[in-house]
Amino acid sequence: MRRLPNMRKYEFQRLIVTLTILVIATARQSRGSVALLMEEPYGEFGAFNPTGHAAIYLNHVCAETPTRLRACHSGEFGVVISRYHKIDGSDWIAMPLVPYLYAVEDINEVPRGVDREQVTHLRDAYWRAHLVSLAPAVDSDSPPKGEWVQLVGSSYDRKIHGFQVETTGEQDERLIAHFNDRRNVGHFNLFFHNCADFSRVVLDIYFPHAVHRNLIADFGMTTPKQVARSLVKYGKKHPELRMSAFTIAQVPGTLPHSHPVDGVAESLVKSKKYLVPLAVLSPEVAGGMVVDYLAEGRMSLPKNATVFEVGDEEKSEAPATPAGPTQTSAARPPEPIPD
Repeated sequence: MRRLPNMRKYEFQRLIVTLTILVIATARQSRGSVALLMEEPYGEFGAFNPTGHAAIYLNHVCAETPTRLRACHSGEFGVVISRYHKIDGSDWIAMPLVPYLYAVEDINEVPRGVDREQVTHLRDAYWRAHLVSLAPAVDSDSPPKGEWVQLVGSSYDRKIHGFQVETTGEQDERLIAHFNDRRNVGHFNLFFHNCADFSRVVLDIYFPHAVHRNLIADFGMTTPKQVARSLVKYGKKHPELRMSAFTIAQVPGTLPHSHPVDGVAESLVKSKKYLVPLAVLSPEVAGGMVVDYLAEGRMSLPKNATVFEVGDEEKSEAPATPAGPTQTSAARPPEPIPD
């Protein structure tokens, strides 16, 4: 592809980021929306537990504080809310969209590429400005270790798959009241009270009984992929919700790429280090897991999902419409998932 003739690279990159945020946040101007963010696993824990992370993005709900919600004001981009382990003793934390994705407050400050040192600097700066009360310094003036880093700059670590449906103002108000009126006390449990369980509870407030566990493919554990599978199935049954899909690409740089999201049975079936020994010790159990995965555990990501990327200026011929089958698709709203 030829280079853009009248626009410097960083200007185009900032345009892409701006359009990414605006499209995700305001794709449905007349109505609100709720989106499941199915986030790919990364790092050592991601290799051990390939189910990834689940969060909920609300484009008409914002954070008065990280633990109190309110309706958004004009010009705000909404909030990402999820359950975390050992962050200020809270069950859930709400973060504004832009810091959650990029660890900055202004979309013009988003870097087009990062290394680990830059990511650490961006997170530390945001921590000093906004998160000290949630994650107090343990010595001197240095940020503490811990899971608070998951609150900021998620797109530096992993690719994120979004599944979005429309909501009403009444539904948003009900969700705000539900979380503001109850105690926010953490009791995280990886198997029965995890981030995917939290996403299931949030979606149940909007659409009762839309999301359920998969006793076969995930052995009763709620996983991000199962929540996505349930929501897509529900959206296809209710076309009035105008379900759409989008992908937020991992920011380019030197950090390792994230890994595809798997369910429980799927991860065991795909891993030779687990499946082969199990097949030797118990062929019946191994065979049953393969059948479980084939029958209940598979899910293909939508092929028409809009892809948002940072710093991909050479994939487009014109800044007004940076879109194409394999290109950054930030100039149009997420497209519906076909039947």
